[in-house]
Amino acid sequence: MGSNSKGNRIWDAIWQYKWLYFWILMACAFGVVIYFWKGTSQAIDFFSGYLIELSLSVDNLFVFLLIFISFGVTEHAQHKVLNYGIAGTIVLRFLFIILGISLINKFEWLLWVFGALLIFSGAKMFRPNNDDDDPRDGVMYKFITKFMPMSADFEGEKFIVDNDGTNYDKSSLVSKRSKKLCTPLTVVMVLLVFADIIFAIDSVPAVISMTRDLFIVYTSNMFAIMGLRQMFFVLEHMHKRFRYVKYGVAVILIFTGVKMLLDIFDIHIHNLISIAVILFVLIASIIISVIVSKGKDDEDEADRMEKKKEIEEAFRDSEVD
Repeated sequence: MGSNSKGNRIWDAIWQYKWLYFWILMACAFGVVIYFWKGTSQAIDFFSGYLIELSLSVDNLFVFLLIFISFGVTEHAQHKVLNYGIAGTIVLRFLFIILGISLINKFEWLLWVFGALLIFSGAKMFRPNNDDDDPRDGVMYKFITKFMPMSADFEGEKFIVDNDGTNYDKSSLVSKRSKKLCTPLTVVMVLLVFADIIFAIDSVPAVISMTRDLFIVYTSNMFAIMGLRQMFFVLEHMHKRFRYVKYGVAVILIFTGVKMLLDIFDIHIHNLISIAVILFVLIASIIISVIVSKGKDDEDEADRMEKKKEIEEAFRDSEVD
C-alpha cells in the first residue's frame, strides 16, 4: 500500500512537471508571436516581465505552502483551493495593473515610492526568519476567526456548512447565532487571497519597471500565473532543495527597485540586461540551494550511520555482558 502511494506521488509530480513545462513553452511561444506582431522591443518587454513575475511567484508559493502545512489541508483540497485562488488572482491582478499604470502615468513621483518599496521588500527578505511560523498566530487569522461565523473543524472540502448547534467554533463572536458557518478551508482561501494581494504590491511595480504597456504587463502576468498551480506542487516536492531561492528573489526585487529609481534620472537599464540579470540570479540561487541541501543531506546521512553504528556496538556489548 505504501509503495503504491509513493508511486502515485511520483507520477503526480511528473505530471505537474509536464504541465509546468507546457505553460513555460506557451509563454515562450506567445513571446515569439509578440516579436512578429509588435516587434523586438515589445517581445523583450514581455519576456522580462514574465521572468520577473515567475521568479517572484516562487516566494509567494512558499507562503502558500506554509499556510497549507499549518492548517493540515489535504492534497486534494489544496488543488481545489488553488483553482479558486488562481481565478481570483487573475481578476485582482488585472485591477492592480490598471491602477498601478494609471497612477504612475498621472503621478510620476510614485516611481520613487514604488522603487523604494521594492528595495525595502527585497532587503527585508534577507532578515532571518523562522520557517515554523504559524499563520494562525497572525492578526489576519485572529480577526477572521473572531468576526466570521466559523465551524470548529474542517468539513471535507466544503467552504460553507449548516450550523447544527454543535459544530460551531465557540471562540467566534458570531458563530452561535449564524445559520451558515464558514469552514477552516474558507479561512485558508482568504489567507491565500490576502497573501496574493501583499505579493501583488511588490510584483506589479516590478513588472511596470520594465514597461508601462498594459497589454504586455497583463499578459506577462497571466502566463506566469497560469503555471502557478503546477509550480506549487513542484515546490511542494522540492521545497527543501530550493530554500535559498528566496535570497535570489530578494536580489531581483532590489535590482528592479534600483532600475525604477534610475529611470527617474533618465538612466535606463535595457530590458535585455534585466533579463540576463534575472536569469543569472535565479539560476545561481537554485544551484546554490541544490549544492547546500545536498551537503546537508550527506551530513544527515553520516549522522544516521554514526548513530546506527553506536546502537550496534551498544547491542554487541550488552550481548557480551
